Amino acid sequence: MAKVVAINISEKKKTPKRSIPVGNLIEDFGFEGDAHAGKWHRQVSLLAKESIEKAQGMRTDGLCHGMFAENITTEGIELHTLPVGTRLRIGKDAVIEITQIGKECHDGCAIRELVGQCIMPREGVFGVVLKGGAVKENDEITIESTATHTKAMD
Repeated sequence: MAKVVAINISEKKKTPKRSIPVGNLIEDFGFEGDAHAGKWHRQVSLLAKESIEKAQGMRTDGLCHGMFAENITTEGIELHTLPVGTRLRIGKDAVIEITQIGKECHDGCAIRELVGQCIMPREGVFGVVLKGGAVKENDEITIESTATHTKAMD
């Protein structure tokens, strides 16, 4: 079963996010209180725990949920293999549509400086909120529909 491991937000961009017990996803906006939320195509970011563990294998000190600036840390789903347009139900109510896989790492990326490379450009997934709702640790993630095309970094 795919599930939520952590919900993470930050008040400022280009900073690690802090974990919160419950996040409120707002339709066509993102997580309430998160600096990356807004009316654009990367309202929410997701990264698999398995991807974080790969980075921990490169360097183990200090890497944890939210350090890659992901909003939702997942487990049991290979996010970066899903095509753009895939819809994920998270918990009871929330639905996210994947709009982008990977992204260009910004200059001065704290993770790249710590580890030597950042995994968000290859394995991070971004999306828009089609339906809002509360999201918390251990919520189930299910694939509602998949698209037939893929899109790499923008």
